[in-house]
Amino acid sequence: MTSIDTPRPTNADPPQARDTPFVFPIDGIDLNARILSRAEIERWNPHRGNMAMLDAIVWHSDDHIHGVGIKHIRDDEFWVDGHFPGRPIFPGVLMVEAGAQLANYLFLKWLATQFGDAENPVDLDKVAGFTRIENTIFRETVTPGDDLYLLSLGEKVSKRRFVSKVQGVVNGRIVFETRITGMLF
Repeated sequence: MTSIDTPRPTNADPPQARDTPFVFPIDGIDLNARILSRAEIERWNPHRGNMAMLDAIVWHSDDHIHGVGIKHIRDDEFWVDGHFPGRPIFPGVLMVEAGAQLANYLFLKWLATQFGDAENPVDLDKVAGFTRIENTIFRETVTPGDDLYLLSLGEKVSKRRFVSKVQGVVNGRIVFETRITGMLF
């Protein structure tokens, strides 16, 4: 596996103040941009229905190792009535899943760029899934009406496996962070 350098984006508004630094600078990224829609993400990720967590890809580095996605937290989602009645809080496990889906998209896009056609998923007859979650910290709650921005920084990548540091950001504040390892199955 190889280590990847952190990108230096240059095209957006600065984030709001935060207590913990982001995994890579986002002050040059237009967080209002949408470079891939949910339908386009489905060409790369196998998740469907309630388990498709990404609403759009906002930005990714030219090498597809680092990226930003968005999940709009809606009040009609399957978990709202039960987690928790009268005070819905987006479950932490789904925050991690959303971040893993962004890391998965970036990994598959990287594979296609390196070993195939950059515009089409590599036909490996396999899916990438996560095998490890480490150092997970939940810092704040996420509720319906929030836009959860997901940042994924690829730390290591190879033809079969990736390790990414992922953060969730709402209103310029980090709400969770974790390290995800994934591989092809």
